[in-house]
Amino acid sequence: MALLFVAGDQGIKEKDLAGLLEIDSAALRQNIEELKIKLMTDVDSGIQLVDYNNVYKLVTKNEFSDLLTRYFKAGLGTKLSQAALEILSIIAYRQPITRIEIDEIRGVQSSGSLNTLLMRKLIKENGKKNVPGHPNLYVVTDEFFDYFGIKSIDELPKIENFEDITNTGDIDGEN
Repeated sequence: MALLFVAGDQGIKEKDLAGLLEIDSAALRQNIEELKIKLMTDVDSGIQLVDYNNVYKLVTKNEFSDLLTRYFKAGLGTKLSQAALEILSIIAYRQPITRIEIDEIRGVQSSGSLNTLLMRKLIKENGKKNVPGHPNLYVVTDEFFDYFGIKSIDELPKIENFEDITNTGDIDGEN
């Protein structure tokens, strides 16, 4: 079961699992069936073993879907990625700002992380920029302040206090 757990969403192919366990496919299928039954009959377990085209995965039982949906909607199940934190800091320091302006600062496309921040209500749309296409303007929300435990943008570190690591001349570890 540990192998299935660490395999996560991608699961493990039957032949790979048999190879790792050093057993033949028939013995593996028997062990899999026993584990499926054990997990399905255990009322204290929220996990079941499934087989998708000879790829085995551990997944949550259907009866827990409402609870898990509430958990993820509450934002408790995820930490912010490095990209989301970068975007959040750009918005906090440069608000109101458009996605295109964020992309220009970062040098990469930001819509995925931007959507995550919107879903977590750390940012919100706040009008349209008066330019062709009228892109959305983004600002931080009260939830942003709660998340970081601050009361206003003035409590953020002054951007002038950050050292520009690209201009330090410390390429080989010497100053």
